[in-house]
Amino acid sequence: MFFDLFSPFVIGFLGSLHCLGMCGPLIVAYSLHMKNEGDSKETPGPSAAKAGLFHHFSFHLGRVFSYGFLGALAAALFYAADVRLLFLNLRGGMTLLGGCFMIFMGLVLLKVLPLPGFLFAPAASHGSFWGRVFPPLFQSGHLASKLALGLLTGFLPCGLSWAMIAKAATTQNIPGGFVTMVAFGLGTVPLLFLTGVSSSFLSLKTRLAGERIAALAVLVMGLILVFKGGRVLV
Repeated sequence: MFFDLFSPFVIGFLGSLHCLGMCGPLIVAYSLHMKNEGDSKETPGPSAAKAGLFHHFSFHLGRVFSYGFLGALAAALFYAADVRLLFLNLRGGMTLLGGCFMIFMGLVLLKVLPLPGFLFAPAASHGSFWGRVFPPLFQSGHLASKLALGLLTGFLPCGLSWAMIAKAATTQNIPGGFVTMVAFGLGTVPLLFLTGVSSSFLSLKTRLAGERIAALAVLVMGLILVFKGGRVLV
């Protein structure tokens, strides 16, 4: 049980270097907007800095909750599918499937396999839902706007989070799936929080190194799940 929770946290922590590629620009964008608003005031002082910290906390709270929701949903779906397949002696099939998907996403993160572009095209489009909703949330100074921004960010397509959702699905119970993804999300918080506070990036070389390490960890976890699922099927 400890490994099932600790490993998603470690992958999230290592993968946060990868997360800087997508979430980093979002965080820096609203951080710089808050900084400009603070600079325009006559006396920004400690109160402005404190408000900025609350905005960052709200953003990450929303993002981690979205991860937990997706993990719980995936676990519920896998449980429902596995219950229907019990009478066919395919118990463990969902674990095997989740492991195979994690291996696939690990290879994608390592750039060994390509990921179909159409999976990310809708999110990248300027006329997409994300393109319409994100700008007002960036510009808003309300605390709730950063919570909403975090909630939406958790649903953005990301190979690493997809791989961990597959891991959460193999728990086949809602609390387990929720906690697995929350642990993963919490692992990504420290570096992204620091990025928002400092409004700066790590070097591309460092980010790529963290992405490769996280991808290898995803591969290992996928192989473990395939082994467990295979044993049940045999």
